[in-house]
Amino acid sequence: MATDLTSSVISGSSSQTTSGQIHFAGLGSGTDFDTMITKLAQVESTRMNNLAVWKQSWADKKAAFQGLNTKLLSLQSTLRGMSSLGSFLKKAASSNAAAIAATAGADADNTPHAVSIKQLAQNKILVTSSGYASPSAVVNSSEASQIFAYTYKGVLNSVTIPPRSTLADLRNLINTSQSYSSNSGVKSSVLYDGISYYLQFRAMDTGSSASLTVSASTTLAGFSGGRFQSTQNNQNALLKLDGWPVASNSWLSRQSNSISDLVPGVTLSLKGTGTNILVTATNDEAAIIQNVHTFVDQVNQVLSQIRDLTKVDAKTNTGSLLTGNYGVQIIGSTLMDALTRKAAGFDYNRDKHTSLSQFGIGIDATEGSVTEGRLVVDDTVLAAAVSSNADSLGRVFAASYQGEADGAGFSYQSHIGGITKPGTFPVDYTVSGGAITSATINGHAAIIDKTNNMITGAPGQDESGLSIQINNATDGTYSGNIYLKQGKSGEIADILKAYTDSNTGPLAVLQKNYQTIIDNIDSKIASEQRRVSQYQTDLRTRFAKLDALLGTYHSQLVSQSSQIARMSSGKNS
Repeated sequence: MATDLTSSVISGSSSQTTSGQIHFAGLGSGTDFDTMITKLAQVESTRMNNLAVWKQSWADKKAAFQGLNTKLLSLQSTLRGMSSLGSFLKKAASSNAAAIAATAGADADNTPHAVSIKQLAQNKILVTSSGYASPSAVVNSSEASQIFAYTYKGVLNSVTIPPRSTLADLRNLINTSQSYSSNSGVKSSVLYDGISYYLQFRAMDTGSSASLTVSASTTLAGFSGGRFQSTQNNQNALLKLDGWPVASNSWLSRQSNSISDLVPGVTLSLKGTGTNILVTATNDEAAIIQNVHTFVDQVNQVLSQIRDLTKVDAKTNTGSLLTGNYGVQIIGSTLMDALTRKAAGFDYNRDKHTSLSQFGIGIDATEGSVTEGRLVVDDTVLAAAVSSNADSLGRVFAASYQGEADGAGFSYQSHIGGITKPGTFPVDYTVSGGAITSATINGHAAIIDKTNNMITGAPGQDESGLSIQINNATDGTYSGNIYLKQGKSGEIADILKAYTDSNTGPLAVLQKNYQTIIDNIDSKIASEQRRVSQYQTDLRTRFAKLDALLGTYHSQLVSQSSQIARMSSGKNS
């Protein structure tokens, strides 16, 4: 709502003459000049009030951009959470959840695996054999600082314990000492058994390499190595995968209870011992459908806001707050294009599914529909797709730079995250004398590594950083394609990242431009306030003189009237 600036200007000067000392409302003549000046100032302030209305319109637009930006950031965050196949498709189940918890990743397959666990990985724990009456009991009663020293993972660390330090002080000094900070992985606590207090000293890392001992260089009385009991020894986890290693006394060894290098695409969290525990990664159909609806709902919130900000009332032909704004139009059209075109790096001839519409997800184009211009889901089609083509649906939604090649003579090697763009890249190369003599990727000259038989996309192009292994070094000319696939969740998240960039994004640029306009209007308003204020001052000066003159004339009139009255009275007498 626009602010009427007239009253603030008028009220600031309507009660003063030029000297600022006298308020008048026709003192000399009886004429109400104060009201006249107020009305004249109000007329003169019309431009200032128009500026205030104009300023508010830009402020409203800026606020609308800020609201849209918030929606886009929320959508981006949601999409990032479902931009990998593991997060979109898979769940992992364990036949003994008390012994193993499992989490599926992007490349998890549906093959069950049997895991047997002989022992868990453990950390080293030491506890003092003698207790103290309270945490405030003094442990360094000497007048000099003492040393508590320990060796962790083969590194000697020393902690200085000042005079009169208590048991609690010792705990805190160990936990906050520089040696602890530079050798993270050791911590101490004070334990209470109901009668006495003890110092617990433990390694935070598990495994056979996480050794912890109290050093012989300790000078703090009562805390030498012989005064500690070992309550738990550090050790590796021992397990078998699908009966391997075969020998009964042979086991796989790992330093940690979190293991991600045994079952493909699955992280195992060991929690107890057990035999032949089945771990299986499966497609979570209910979660997939929920992910799709979350995607649709979040996208529709953005599309609805864009529609509300830009729609035109057909009856009155009146636009909305941001109708015709190029920034919002760009965002809306880009999102629509991304939602309806095939996923980047997918090919109609190679991939059974390439777009959202094949899974019952599309834009409602029905004019007048309550969902016009928004995504709608055919739940029957979606359920059938999840049941029969979950992996294909997952790739269209959540493929994360998966590289594939259709040429028998070469294969996808790697790409550079944040540099290489997803898409389909034609590859052409020539081999002569057993060496690569020329190569192009996406029509651009590629960097050739003859030693390793590799070609890489040159800087400055979409294929920059895309590395391709040449497998066929027989003389000849070869061609094919590399498909670097990205699903819709990641693609749209990347678009939103660019649009919401606080420095270069169109919303940020427009907000800065609008703020500049608002600042310029403020300057014009301030100038108008000064002009109207001066105008009022000038009017008061002029009317003060007029009022004084009229007062003089009025006094003369009264005096003359009195004289005439006396003269008339003398004649009559």
